[in-house]
Amino acid sequence: MLTLSPGEARRIALTAQGFNGIDRDASVNAARVRRTIRHLGLLQIDSVNVLVRAHYLPLFSRLGSYHRPILDQVSVERPRRFFEYWGHEASLLPVEAHPLFRWRMERARDGQGIWQRLAPFAGDRRGEADALLARIANNGPLAASDVSAAVQGKGMWEWSEAKHALEWLFWSGLVAATHRRTSFERVYDLPERVLPAAVLALPTPSARDGQRDLLARAARALGVATAGDLRDYYRLPVSDVATLLGELVEAGTITPVQVRGWRQTAFLHRDAVAGRRLGRGVLLSPFDPLVWRRERTERLFNFRYRLEIYTPADQREHGYYVLPFLLDGALVGRADLKADRVTGRLLVQQASLEPDAPPHAAAALWAELQRMANWLELVPVDPQRSAAMLDPAS
Repeated sequence: MLTLSPGEARRIALTAQGFNGIDRDASVNAARVRRTIRHLGLLQIDSVNVLVRAHYLPLFSRLGSYHRPILDQVSVERPRRFFEYWGHEASLLPVEAHPLFRWRMERARDGQGIWQRLAPFAGDRRGEADALLARIANNGPLAASDVSAAVQGKGMWEWSEAKHALEWLFWSGLVAATHRRTSFERVYDLPERVLPAAVLALPTPSARDGQRDLLARAARALGVATAGDLRDYYRLPVSDVATLLGELVEAGTITPVQVRGWRQTAFLHRDAVAGRRLGRGVLLSPFDPLVWRRERTERLFNFRYRLEIYTPADQREHGYYVLPFLLDGALVGRADLKADRVTGRLLVQQASLEPDAPPHAAAALWAELQRMANWLELVPVDPQRSAAMLDPAS
């Protein structure tokens, strides 16, 4: 069995994720944005907006200071090239991948593989969901707030009954997301009014074939990865992964390899290469596919990373919304960032470098913070205060 060094595995993973030889100073148009999303296979969507919506950041990390409305346009343009669905959590996905998720939609219609609060709409409350579906069919696109009574509870997960019914319809593929409102609320319509007819007419693969194709796409996006890493990319069921990986090995799509220091066997995609032009430092979203599986991040980079949003403030180690800092193929620091929209400033709540960070890491992080502030049209951070955070003697 081929053995890879940890450095080779990192370079393969970074190249597969689009970090090898990129020019972040080049102009970015819609075509580059589309290519990058397709290269990654998806962009995760998240409601946290302390800095900027999560799906904008992976493109900034790879392309530099692109014009964010380009992504807004790309996500809703006609004919539709991307659609929203449950990939790795809520995700923006290439529209040609729609058939590969129909097994997930079919299971949702049977009440399987979905949140417990949604399951009744696949059973004894199906009539309520069907009534909303008929209203959409007759009257056009609909959001939960268009039909919901006020919700008494507080918090992001306090949903109305109409919202639960609409989410079940969405998970089941009976409606599709046409766009999101400025409040980030999802708007639903019939799939035939959102997705291209040619995509809806594509044959539906079996659940086995769809999941195997998604595993292959995950392997291409990750470069080298364990079975757990591959399964997690599109949140596939655990039960059939070993068999499907065996089929991909037999087809020559992936090859089992050992990575020194990894306890589990890894799989190398046939197109994977270990690039060497890793470029200057970049900040990464907590929801970037390079780092979203925390145990893989630790394995690849010897960097322990956790998102502490739900950790009580007095127990947080690094901060509320912390972005890892990638430099020369290594994770060498992190910064807890916030966009203060009242004052128009990028706030660095906390920043730190790893003990083995190279001497130029502080300057590189400072430069990236300035680049991010400019991209978000915020006042750049205070250099003296930021430098003090990174000074071990301070």
